[in-house]
Amino acid sequence: MSRLVVLHKAAGIDDLELVLEPQPPLPRGDGEVLVEVHYAAVNPSDVKAALGAMAHAVWPRTPGRDWAGVVREGPVELIGHEVFGSGGDLGITRDGTHARHLVLPREALVARPAPLTLAEAGGIGVPFVTAQEGFRRTGAPLPTEVVLVMGGNGNVGQAAVQIAAMHGATVFAVTRGHAPYAGHASAPVRTIDASDDVAAVVRAATGGHGADIVYNTVGSPYFAAANLAMAGGGRQILISTLDRAVPFDIRAFYRGRHTYVGVDSLALDSRASAAVLRELVPGFASGQLQPFEIRNEACYTPDRAAAAYRAVLAGARERIVLRMT
Repeated sequence: MSRLVVLHKAAGIDDLELVLEPQPPLPRGDGEVLVEVHYAAVNPSDVKAALGAMAHAVWPRTPGRDWAGVVREGPVELIGHEVFGSGGDLGITRDGTHARHLVLPREALVARPAPLTLAEAGGIGVPFVTAQEGFRRTGAPLPTEVVLVMGGNGNVGQAAVQIAAMHGATVFAVTRGHAPYAGHASAPVRTIDASDDVAAVVRAATGGHGADIVYNTVGSPYFAAANLAMAGGGRQILISTLDRAVPFDIRAFYRGRHTYVGVDSLALDSRASAAVLRELVPGFASGQLQPFEIRNEACYTPDRAAAAYRAVLAGARERIVLRMT
């Protein structure tokens, strides 16, 4: 039994003190289960929390929000089952998933869909929870609607594209440098170069209608273009930003009957995150949704966790996970 521990707030990635140490026995309360973690994704938020970017993070602690593994203790009917999950509390206000074992409420467990490996299930968490929560807040895309995903090749962007395509919407993905869409989709996805006039392209392709839902995964750099692309009554989802303050045309907002939705997956604990993930399980089971590919070179052992963290902080495009067993 072992776990990764961040001892204190670090000034930067080179100052990060990440220790692999024995994991003490974990007490299990009523309604809780002990999970043996096999795979745990490394998210940008995990690394940022380890570097002290999350004001409410506690020290020392084990990082990690996403996980997949096997139930070892708990109700008899669950022993041996392969499960996965995520949580905004994990690795932030309590010890997280970059450990060999994890104690969780029973309600935080999601059964692994048969087509997925445990490694793939361990990489689903934060991106798909964030994407789905945005659509939960705006209402699921309708087959008659247009969805524009800003930052379509990011992890959350790919998840949003997949979910919108699964619902039958017309989907556009904004990427850099005429890059093709890199992920899976169960319907055609049209890409738009970020340097183009995004709003003009979307309106030209939709007979002037625009986007009913804009999923803005980047924030301030795309905010103006997103506003111009929104259809009447359109909704914009925001999950991140570079600049906190942006110009905002109030009259265009109310004349356009627009809605802005903010999503913070850190506010969803392991139970709430599991509820979101369960909504997506049928899509993964049917193949309409696909997990991120987990390449061998992107699968790190715990003793190489610091290298995994550095890769994520450097903007690795592939999904990076820790193999904890």
